[in-house]
Amino acid sequence: MANAPAAEEAAPKGGGSKKLIIILAAVLVLVLGGGVAAFLLLKKKPAAEGEEGAEHAEPAAPKAVAAKPKSDKPPTFVPLDPFTVNLADKDVDRFAQIGVTLEVDDPKFAEQLKAYMPAIRSNILMVLSHKTATELLTREGKEKLARDIMRESVRPMGIELDDEDEEEEADAPKKKKKKRRAAVVSPINQVLFSNFIVQ
Repeated sequence: MANAPAAEEAAPKGGGSKKLIIILAAVLVLVLGGGVAAFLLLKKKPAAEGEEGAEHAEPAAPKAVAAKPKSDKPPTFVPLDPFTVNLADKDVDRFAQIGVTLEVDDPKFAEQLKAYMPAIRSNILMVLSHKTATELLTREGKEKLARDIMRESVRPMGIELDDEDEEEEADAPKKKKKKRRAAVVSPINQVLFSNFIVQ
């Protein structure tokens, strides 16, 4: 009989640990569910604000609307031969090897790019040779380089894109004058890097 009370005492302990595990699992599921719900709700708010901002920015910046693909055709990619260039670092000899691919919507424009390729490569080499290793190693430096390459890639064809960095540095009255000028739409959607080595 002494064994019977011991067995009864052991059963509640086992049942208590099972209850504890079930409660912890339920709390964990609630916390994870709440986290996922909060993430989805917060994710939808910026997207909605971005859409509202796009509606307000549409009259002021028509080039953002015009740069979007109008059809379901996949974009055309124009890969350029890799660039190897000495950088503008004065204290040490540094060089960069960078692979560039241009993304365009129109295959006809891709053929035009190929016709102007020597001038485009020359312009890109000039941009790269004026960069330092510290400029190219940051994400912001790479993004600025992509904008510079986009601007210099269309210049041989007579398309002059505004330099966003010069606009930011300009005085406020000059900045307003540049915004009033008709925006030029770039036929290049993106500049993509296929390799990026700085040594």
